[in-house]
Order: sequence, then C-alpha cells, then structure tokens
Amino acid sequence: MNNSDTKISLIALGCSKNLVDAECMSKLLSEHGYTIVPDFHDAEIVVINTCGFIESAKTEAINTILEVADEKVPSGNVKFIVVTGCLAQRYPEDIKKDLPEVDAVLGTAHYQDICDCIDMLYGTEGPAFDSASNTTGVGGLAHLMNDRAISTTGYAWLKIGEGCLNRCAFCAIPLIRGSFVSRPEEEILAEARDIASRGYKEIILTAQDTTNYGIDLYKKRALPGLLRKLSEIDGFETIRIMYGYMDGINEELIDAIADIPKVAHYLDIPIQHGSDRILKAMRRRDTAELITTKLEMIRKRIPDIIVRTTVMVGFPGETEEDFETMISNLRKWRFDRLGCFIFSPEEGTVAFDMQDQVPEEIKQARYEKVYEVQKEITEDSAKKRLGTCVKVLIDSVADDGIFYVGRSYAEAPEDDPVIYVANSSDFDLVIGESYDVKLVEVSDYDITGVTV
Repeated sequence: MNNSDTKISLIALGCSKNLVDAECMSKLLSEHGYTIVPDFHDAEIVVINTCGFIESAKTEAINTILEVADEKVPSGNVKFIVVTGCLAQRYPEDIKKDLPEVDAVLGTAHYQDICDCIDMLYGTEGPAFDSASNTTGVGGLAHLMNDRAISTTGYAWLKIGEGCLNRCAFCAIPLIRGSFVSRPEEEILAEARDIASRGYKEIILTAQDTTNYGIDLYKKRALPGLLRKLSEIDGFETIRIMYGYMDGINEELIDAIADIPKVAHYLDIPIQHGSDRILKAMRRRDTAELITTKLEMIRKRIPDIIVRTTVMVGFPGETEEDFETMISNLRKWRFDRLGCFIFSPEEGTVAFDMQDQVPEEIKQARYEKVYEVQKEITEDSAKKRLGTCVKVLIDSVADDGIFYVGRSYAEAPEDDPVIYVANSSDFDLVIGESYDVKLVEVSDYDITGVTV
C-alpha cells in the first residue's frame, strides 16, 4: 500500500494536553507517509482524540464519533474510525461494544502505536493492542514532541508534565492518565528551542498542575528555574503559565514571573470553590484564607497581573450557605477571568456516589448566578485597561475581513476574549507577529484596539 495515497484527518477534543498529543500523532503519521487533511469529509481514516473528563466532554466525544460515522462508506469517504485519548483509555470495552462504527481504540499510553494500528486496519502486520493499559509517560510521546505538527498560529503549547498528583474527589484525571510525571528539563528546553526556531512568538506551559513541575524528578518545585532557562532562548516574546494550584504558588515563582521580562503577568489557578467545608469535601488543600493570602502576595508583587480561575457548583452536599460563601469570596477575590463547571458524577471518583447530590435545577441556577456576579467583576477589570497600550500577537483575520484578531499578555487562547484590532498603519499586519495596540473599547467579553 502506498501510504501517501491514504488521507487521514485528526480531530482533537478537550484540553491543550490532548491537542499536543494529537499534534504528536500527526507528526508520526506524516513520517509514516500518510497525508494529513484538515476536513474529515475528505479523509479515509479519521482519528478522534477524545476527552473523558466530565459528562459534557464524553457527550461531545460520542456525538463527534457518530457524526464521523455518518460519513463512512458507502455514504461518505471514511473507511476507518480510530478513537484515542481519555475516553478510549477510560472506556475501551464500552466503546467497542456500544459504538460498532469504531474500528480501533487506543488509550493515552498508546499514541505511539497509531501507525501500527492503521497498518493493522489495512491488513498489514501490526501488534496486539492493550488499549486498557494505564502505563503513564508524558502522553507516551515525550521523545516525539520535537518538530511535532503544531496546529496553532503564533503560539504553541509546551507540555511539561503528564498525569496528576492531586486526588480531588470529583476528578477522574489520575484514573485516566496516572500520577504526575515531569518531563526532564533538558527535553523541555530542546522542544522549546525547536518551537522558537519555527517562528512561534509565544509558548504556553501546560500540565495538569504546572506548579508541581519537578517534584518527582528534582524533589522540589522546579518551575521558577525552568522559566529562567526558557527565557534565555532567542525568538520567544512571551512565556505563559497555565493550570497552577494555589499551594504551589510560592514567593520564588512569583518573583520569577515579576522579574523575567518574557514571562506573561498571567496566572490560571483553578480554585474550584470558596467554601472551606466544600473544599475539604473535594479533597482540595486550599482554604479561603490561603487563597486570600496568595492573591494578596501575587497582586502586591505584580500589580498588573491577570488571574483566571475555575470554580464548580453543585458538588454533593453544597448547601445554599456554602454557595453564598463562595459568591461572597468571589466578590472579595475579584478574579479577572473565571470559568464555571457544573458537577457531574464520574465513575471511579470519591464523589461519584456521595450522599446529598444537588438537584440539577439548583446546579443550573447556581451556575447562572456565578456568571452573573463575575460579569461585573470582569467588566471592572477590563475597564482598568481602557486607554492602555499593549503588545498584541495577531492570530488571524476576523470573519468580517475588517479587523485582525489577537491577544495580549492578558488573554490566553480559547479561554479568554480576543482583541479585535483595527489597523491604522499603511501596511498589512502579519499573522503570528506582534504589534503595539491601544485599547479603545472594552466590556466583560469584548475588547477593541487600534494599532499605534
């Protein structure tokens, strides 16, 4: 079989870690001679890299599988569907049983087997796959991350670890991806140099808990030292940290963010709740007092920092008093950006069969209340930036063809708003390059600027 005649499409669902894994698989497939196409309608084989973190993610994955299945021959071009990622790791037998349209299942520890799997589908020799195996490496592909097929523009995700040391009562990630494993520093730096050499201006450090980086390898929190070495690499303008934990935010890390010019004054720190009683039930190590103390430390040292968080409503046993305590604390803490999840019971987690499950209608009402409160906070935060000049990395052109779309240090991709940039210069802006932009209009989720 001539592999170049075979077109493969990869669909990446879920988090940034999944996207990196999909990019690594894309590199493997390209090296194996397959042709990668963006539209699955044009492909013979579709690889769906799934998320299985919460119920909504599982639903999205299943709906995507069924959508692709509608394009299988004879009604479409698709001959084979391969399901990879967290859903495949967590429910391999269920997928095989309930979704007969799926031709192969590979868990998170078997990404490196993707080419052998496809060879097997075409009848050539391939290995037997233990898709339920829970052996954990950094996506199983640490050695493949250099020169991976990066699918983003201007920025690239850089995975510094896999799995999670934390054992939150609601979270299935450790069940799927195992305990936290740090990538060796030299491996990360080699990948970073590769990314920089390809012209990317921003790297975004990602892991389930970036502040735990180094605990297993170096017996200490080694993120500050890693930031200093990454900043010495030519080519980058911005290094962004995502997914830290409050107990991992120490003075050394805060100083590194404050002192290293390339490190964005931005932190994403999921707190999950604001009531000590619920935080304890969630098996979180944070308390309201700790969160208050850490936020004060961060903002005193870095006044212009943008802090994003994530909270959850409807955890089993969450009373109206617990919820109002969280709302009161959110008003006090004033996170610049916030995302909210509704609790869903996940098999295998401590919270799955906890007593006092919260009714769905109450969960929904609390979810809406969180965003109602946060809207005003986010808008106030945005107004403080009105009239300021910021460096904006241009990601694309808006659908209207008039504005450019970009981000400053204060906006992480996907989670945060974008900046719509009107070009006042005599030349076209270049995608993937940065420009000085004055912010002329802001709201809770819309930002407009003009080049200066």
